[in-house]
Amino acid sequence: MTLTVTEAGLSLADPAAYTDEGRLHEALTLLRRQAPVHLVEADGYDPFWAVTRHADVMEIERNNALFINAPRPLLATAEMEARQRQSAAEGIALRTLIHMDDPQHRVVRAIGADWFRPRAMRGLEVRITELAKRYVDRMAEFGGECDFATQVAVHYPLYVILSLLGLPESDFQRMLTLTQELFGGGDEERRRGATPEELLEPLLDFFAYFQRITAARRATPTDDLASAIANARVDGEYLSDIDTASYYVIIATAGHDTTSSTIAGGLHALIEYPAELERLRSDPGLLPTAVDEMIRWVTPVKEFMRTATAGTSVGGVPVAAGESLLLSYPSANRDEEVFDDPFRFDVGRDPNKHLAFGFGVHYCLGAALARIETRALFAELVPRLESIELTGRPEWVATTFVGGLKHLPIRYSLK
Repeated sequence: MTLTVTEAGLSLADPAAYTDEGRLHEALTLLRRQAPVHLVEADGYDPFWAVTRHADVMEIERNNALFINAPRPLLATAEMEARQRQSAAEGIALRTLIHMDDPQHRVVRAIGADWFRPRAMRGLEVRITELAKRYVDRMAEFGGECDFATQVAVHYPLYVILSLLGLPESDFQRMLTLTQELFGGGDEERRRGATPEELLEPLLDFFAYFQRITAARRATPTDDLASAIANARVDGEYLSDIDTASYYVIIATAGHDTTSSTIAGGLHALIEYPAELERLRSDPGLLPTAVDEMIRWVTPVKEFMRTATAGTSVGGVPVAAGESLLLSYPSANRDEEVFDDPFRFDVGRDPNKHLAFGFGVHYCLGAALARIETRALFAELVPRLESIELTGRPEWVATTFVGGLKHLPIRYSLK
């Protein structure tokens, strides 16, 4: 059945749409071609403009004074947005970097920035390489079959980021479960519940956990990222309890969930494009471009929202002050005007101007770490991989925000 523009726009507010990538990209392609800045009026949501072309997303990302994150940084139902406003009034709302605008954003971002600069990340490469080998060795121990998404991809980057924070390994499974509940509110397998109260429970659990971490690190500072966050001062004062906990939450969740989606989706792409797997095996020098192609292909962050501070136009379409826009990163990363043959997975794609990490002042803090982790895992796996195939149907997370494959059943042989 052929989609209409209206139906295509509504798919952006439907978590289930992201579980069928073929259908999703059919909708996004239609929007880019016929209505690249399209007003979506979905049941249960306040209206928003869907922005689907690379150039328009870039224009908005560049102008962070005209297009701001507050008060609607993410797509959520009107009911959830109302609940979040109430939580903010009560002082228990999440306030991460993606909720902030300059000048506050610039000051708070600086607290963790040095920990994620490429030079600092290179210092972690030896440890990351050791972990990559550990998880490929674990694949060998599974006896030639596993669910790569649940048994490998989610654990490896989780271990890296939580080790960087300095959290005890005994808490890693708890952090994984809370992350999946927080990002998986639209997915029946992952969410804790369906009511607004139940959807907020994982966040409250995160806050309680990280308030204890803050108290411990202030009492006894250490040399980890958690201590740097706990003891950071702005204008001579500690961050508030909520802002401190929020900083931990964004690092601990986005710092691994997006990378695990890239790793699982990247392996799936190599299975679906065996000539590209062989190309990468024959020329390991392609690994850096292959990693960026995996990131483009998967695009783990599906959207961010911006709100216009003044009347303007985007792509020739008038946008009034106070109206919100959804930046569709999967669409921008398949834009035919920017990428040659965008629906072909190409491990040598160069240039690759993908927007999976965003652009401008809100460019992903952990981009260098994500690239290093993904490169290390495939540098270890590809040379040892003698054969690989799917043994079942891959399954994607139902989400409108962050996600990718949640199940990838495979059979393989390793050297």
